[in-house]
Amino acid sequence: MSRVALVLASSTGGIGRHVASLAAGLSGRGAAVTVLGPPATQERFDFTGLGARFVPVEVAAAAGTLALRRELARLRPDVVHAHGLRAGLAAGLARPGGVPLVVTWHNGLVHGGLGGRLRRLTEGQVARRADVLLGASDELVERGRAVGGRDVRLGPVAARDLPAPARDRAAVRAELGLAEGSPLLLSVGRLHPHKGYDVLVEAAARWRTRDPAPVVAIAGTGPAYLDLARLVSHRRAPVLLLGHRDDVADLLGAADLALVTSVLEARQMFAQETLRAGVPLVATAVGGLPELVGDAAVLIPPRDVDALDAAVTALLDDPVRRAELARRGPLRAAAWPTEAQVVDQIEALYAELTGQPVER
Repeated sequence: MSRVALVLASSTGGIGRHVASLAAGLSGRGAAVTVLGPPATQERFDFTGLGARFVPVEVAAAAGTLALRRELARLRPDVVHAHGLRAGLAAGLARPGGVPLVVTWHNGLVHGGLGGRLRRLTEGQVARRADVLLGASDELVERGRAVGGRDVRLGPVAARDLPAPARDRAAVRAELGLAEGSPLLLSVGRLHPHKGYDVLVEAAARWRTRDPAPVVAIAGTGPAYLDLARLVSHRRAPVLLLGHRDDVADLLGAADLALVTSVLEARQMFAQETLRAGVPLVATAVGGLPELVGDAAVLIPPRDVDALDAAVTALLDDPVRRAELARRGPLRAAAWPTEAQVVDQIEALYAELTGQPVER
């Protein structure tokens, strides 16, 4: 039985869900999986309920690397797999000698400015320390090679399989207070500046004059909440900030359109869930989104209120186009790897690095 250490820093969304998927899949196949990360990640994703052990470590804190080094020395894993740039940096410094390190990059790229330069330096350190660097999109694979990664590969991240909606469309719309005939436009993600939700609020303020006026619902939590709430109030935009939701399947079942307005992304989870659900999607053409959605979504430039306004307005006025996108979404999604196939890939990679055969 292999001993696997999965390391993550803070996460309220895609990274944590991917780690949870790996923890469940690998544990179910007999691996001894330990997840190391902040206590809040265990509260959100319940790794122990999925068959893994959990060790609380504030990976991104100043003393996090020392704490991680102590825990990894005690665990003596066969392989360490870190998720995200901060976790990859800490794991590269903390892993025991001779233990293979895999790092998965999940997020898109910051370009320009001091933040971009600092990130590039950190990326180089992480890429060179990793035995294998996995990028969730082709863009991240290219970036990993450009900053000196020794062995960089594509490592797709599969979205979870959503359950069937527990409530019908009418019940969800009633809960949200939608008027008869008002379209529901949905976005799900962490409330963070890189999600571009300020652009979505500005566009939504324009749609207030439509008849019937659409309502935008944003599900998620994060550091941008107060700024977004103030902007919604100032612009008198028809936007609902729903907070964390466990009923994304219900929300998608009630949505007329889904929106992804991010400035940077790789293999975005909500975009995957949307296409699988057959909901028409408007998304920004950034990072790995174009390769993910293909022709099954309307793509627009990032941070462009006019483009977002035009794309949404055109779809709201064109039920035939919406129906065509709804048809294309599940067809596109059928070509993506499943969660089980991603676990297959990761399990085979661990076996390659450790010399331990995959046991079935």
